[in-house]
Amino acid sequence: MKQVLRAFAMLLCASMGAAWAARPEVVDLPTRPGVSERILVEQPDRAPTAVLVLMTGGTGRLGVLDNGSLRNGGNFLVRSRALFVQHGFAVVLPDTPSDHSTSPFLGGTFRESAEHAADLAAVIGWAHQQFSRPVWIVGTSNGTHSAALAALSPPGLGAPDGVVLTSTILATSRFGPANARPVQDMPLEKVHVPVLVAHHQDDQCQVCPPSLLPRLMDRLKTTTAKLLTYEGGQSSGPPCEAFAYHGFNGIEGKVVDDIAAWIASHPPLIPPR
Repeated sequence: MKQVLRAFAMLLCASMGAAWAARPEVVDLPTRPGVSERILVEQPDRAPTAVLVLMTGGTGRLGVLDNGSLRNGGNFLVRSRALFVQHGFAVVLPDTPSDHSTSPFLGGTFRESAEHAADLAAVIGWAHQQFSRPVWIVGTSNGTHSAALAALSPPGLGAPDGVVLTSTILATSRFGPANARPVQDMPLEKVHVPVLVAHHQDDQCQVCPPSLLPRLMDRLKTTTAKLLTYEGGQSSGPPCEAFAYHGFNGIEGKVVDDIAAWIASHPPLIPPR
């Protein structure tokens, strides 16, 4: 029954966007010499107000097919993409790069590597040039490492205009292929773009304890930063998975609304590129 409900929820989110969203576009984008990264692009039927690069958690593997469908679409950001489009955003979902197309994909410390930074800069630069709108990077769970890494990029086409961290990794993982350090241990003093942090106050994932959020926010004092915490919804399955509190199950609309409002309140300081 739980699997049926999950499938229905994902179908509902998709159908919400079907009436107004443009047909998904699949782009194989060169990012490094000899390396490409497949991205899925969805946009509203009007000029977008901004572009969101959505970084999934886990291993980072989406499995974007030629027709725009996904093998792995349950992640909070991925299943909520139609809600972001409804707010007038274009969304870009990067899959794993061609040289990380097998397990462990983005596992280990790859999300803090120079190669990953180059891939992200290529995606963000493409989005700036394609849409001439502000580009924000939004990460969830392991994807917060990617978002924080992008935020450390030097100013330019490949740097984001803002960052959103949801269900941030705040403790060292002791299991699985992901063993990157906590996000607050990254050199966040170098981040100078707006940062929104969203976290469920009952997140039971052992690497995302809400008790460590003050440490993260302390590291973000030099930026325009805000913390939003949530309660309610439903928790189903393992605590670090997409349909637990960790994935904002049942309150996706509220979280997306708040993210959209935060982005709208931070127009770019420079004209669109």
